[in-house]
Amino acid sequence: MNDTWQTSTDVLVIGGGPAACWAAIHAREAGARVILADKGYCGTSGATAPSGTGVWYIAPEATARANAKASREALGGHLADHYWMDRVLDRTYTNMNRLAVEGRYPFPIDPQTGEPLRTGVQGPEYMRRMRAWVQRLGVEILDHSPALELLTDSDGVVRGAAGYQRQLDRDYRIAAGAVVLASGGCAFLSRALGTNVDTGDGALMAAEVGARFSGMEFSNAYAIVPKGSTVTKTAYYGYATFFHENGEVVEGAGSTSGRSVIARTLLTEKVFAQLDRADATVQAQMRVGQPNFFLQFDRRGIDPFTDRFEVDLLAEGTVRGTGGIDIVDDECATTVPGLYAAGDAATRERICGGFTGGGSHNSAWAMSSGSWAGAGAATFALSSPRPDQAALTGAGRVGLRPEHTESVTAEEVVAGAQGELIPFEKNYLRHGDRIRPALDALDEVWERAKGLGGGAGDARVRARQAAAITAVGRLMYRSTLQRNETRGMSKRADHPDLDPAQHHHILSGGLDQVWTSTAAATNTTVAVAS
Repeated sequence: MNDTWQTSTDVLVIGGGPAACWAAIHAREAGARVILADKGYCGTSGATAPSGTGVWYIAPEATARANAKASREALGGHLADHYWMDRVLDRTYTNMNRLAVEGRYPFPIDPQTGEPLRTGVQGPEYMRRMRAWVQRLGVEILDHSPALELLTDSDGVVRGAAGYQRQLDRDYRIAAGAVVLASGGCAFLSRALGTNVDTGDGALMAAEVGARFSGMEFSNAYAIVPKGSTVTKTAYYGYATFFHENGEVVEGAGSTSGRSVIARTLLTEKVFAQLDRADATVQAQMRVGQPNFFLQFDRRGIDPFTDRFEVDLLAEGTVRGTGGIDIVDDECATTVPGLYAAGDAATRERICGGFTGGGSHNSAWAMSSGSWAGAGAATFALSSPRPDQAALTGAGRVGLRPEHTESVTAEEVVAGAQGELIPFEKNYLRHGDRIRPALDALDEVWERAKGLGGGAGDARVRARQAAAITAVGRLMYRSTLQRNETRGMSKRADHPDLDPAQHHHILSGGLDQVWTSTAAATNTTVAVAS
C-alpha cells in the first residue's frame, strides 16, 4: 500500500448520488472549495443511477400543492411537517427547472401541450448529467474512494474524513471545514438494484461522533419483485392482481395497504401477480416511464400484463424507509457541529412521516436536502479556521480498530445481521416476541463485530460495511420496541392500533448502548385511532 495521501478542502461531501451532487453544487456556488468522495463511481453508483424515478414536482399552485401534501399524510401517521413539505416542494420545483437548463437534462415534451414533463427522471441520464455539472463547477471528484471514518478536532467538531482509494490502493485523509454525509441508506446487502453501496456507512460514522437519529422504526421497507429479480418498482404493482398457487385471488393483497397480506401468504406458499389492471394507454406509459422494469420480463418471454409470474419481497431498509440521521435546522445540520446530512442518510420524516415516500418523495428530498446541506456546510466551513491535519482524530472503531481477539470475519457478521434483518416475518410482520430475540441476536453480533479490524485495503471496507449494517439494525429494532403501536410502515401485530398518545417522533443513538427517547411532532394535525 502507498503512503497515506493527505489533502484539505472547505467542504467534503461523502457520497455520489443525487443528494451528494446537489450538495456539491450548492457548496461550490456558495464559494467553497469542494471534494466529493464516492464509494463507487459518481454517476453510476447508488439506487437512483440504474433506475427511473418519479419526482415530487408540483407547480406552485395552492390547490395542487395542498393535494400533494395531503396524499400521504394519513399513511405516514400524521408525522410529516407542513413547513418542511412546503420547503421541499419549492426547492424541488426550482431544482428541476435548473436541471433542465444548467444541468442540460433532456426532459420529454408533452405532445398535447408542448410543455416539458418534469415529474420524473431516467436515473442513468440524470446522474450522468449531474456528474458533468459538478465537474463543470470545479468540484474535485474522488471515485472508488469509500470513506471509513470521520475526523474530529479537539472540540468534537467534524473536520473531515479518512478512507481508502481502491484503484490507487492507498489510504487518504481529508481535512475539511465541514462534512456532508450523503452516503445513502442501508438495504442490508439484500441485492435490491443499486443498493450494493448502501450499507449504512454514513449512519455508522455519524453514530460514532454522537449524532442523533430519528424515525429508525420506519426502516422496514420491502419491495415487491419478480422472484429472483433485483428490480424494485413497487408502484407498478398498483395495477396488479395477486394470486394463490391454486389460481385463486389473494384477497386484500396490494402494493400499498395490502403488502402485509402478500408477506403472510408467502410464509406458506408461492404468490403470483399479473398487471391486468393496466389498460393499453397505461401499459404504454409504464414502458416509457420505467423501461428497465420490463427488461426482466422481456428476457424471460413473459408479458406481465397477460401472464402470471411469481413474486417475492425484497428488503430495502432505510433506502426506501424514512428513518435516518436527525437534522436540527433548515440547513440540514445534525446534532454534531460541522456535520450535515442529506438524502437517504437523513431522516425523511419531515415530508413523509412514517411511511415511505417512494421514488418521488425520496428524489425530491435528495435534491432539496442536498442543496440545503451543501450551502449550510459551506457557510459553516467558510466561517471557521482551516483545520490542522495533525490535530484531527479518527472517530472510527468497529471494523477499523479491533477491541478483542475473537476470530470473526466480515462475511460472518453480515450473515448474522442479515438473518435478523432481512426475513420479512421478523422485520415486516413485526411482533415484540420476534423483535426482542432478533435484537438480542444483533447485540451479540455487534459484540462479535468488535473483533473486526486491523486489515488493509478492501478488507477494511467490508469490515466497516458489516459493522454499519449491524449498527443500523440495532437502532431500528430498539426504536421499533419503543413505539408500541401501529403507525406508518411500522406495524406491530402485538399493538395493532394507532395510539394518539404516541403521536411523536422516536429519537435514538449510540453504539454499544443504544438509547431511545421521544420528541413532539411539529405537525398540528393529530392522528386519531381507527
